[in-house]
Amino acid sequence: MKFAPTELPGVARISLQPAADSRGFFARLHCSEEFAAAGFPFTPAQTSLSRNHTAFTLRGLHFQAPPHAEGKLVRVVRGSVYDVVVDLRSGGSTYKRWIAANLSAERGEALLIPAGCAHGFLTLEDATDVLYQIDRPYAPGHARGVRYDDPALKISWPAAPRVIAPADLAWPALEA
Repeated sequence: MKFAPTELPGVARISLQPAADSRGFFARLHCSEEFAAAGFPFTPAQTSLSRNHTAFTLRGLHFQAPPHAEGKLVRVVRGSVYDVVVDLRSGGSTYKRWIAANLSAERGEALLIPAGCAHGFLTLEDATDVLYQIDRPYAPGHARGVRYDDPALKISWPAAPRVIAPADLAWPALEA
């Protein structure tokens, strides 16, 4: 695996280093030792799948409130997404800043998202599956979110969402 830090502390883009032959390829998706050696310690406790039927489905922006804040490793295993991470760790120089990455099954890249950041994505194709590895079990009573179109964040989505859950539309905006 190849780790590329982003401008948000603790957020990294991870590329595969496949071993290829006539059958196809084999690549490691996660290794706790390699993550720690690269300066990004991460050990999954849970793995989840988000299946999305329609292009331009928006999910997010989600996070877990303390003491159940969670880190995530997010990878597209079918299709592609425009993936967004927002730093909600108050007091830091990157508070309310966001980054985005086009992730696809074809390229196999992943984003490592630390606790304290909100995450969301917009599917770019029909039939898109997103695999989440999460460093702690989900605690439903601590689920939180921020509106995807929050004017304080000014996220530049590549298209308007066609499908979005009522719960995601109901998240509040951050206070300016």
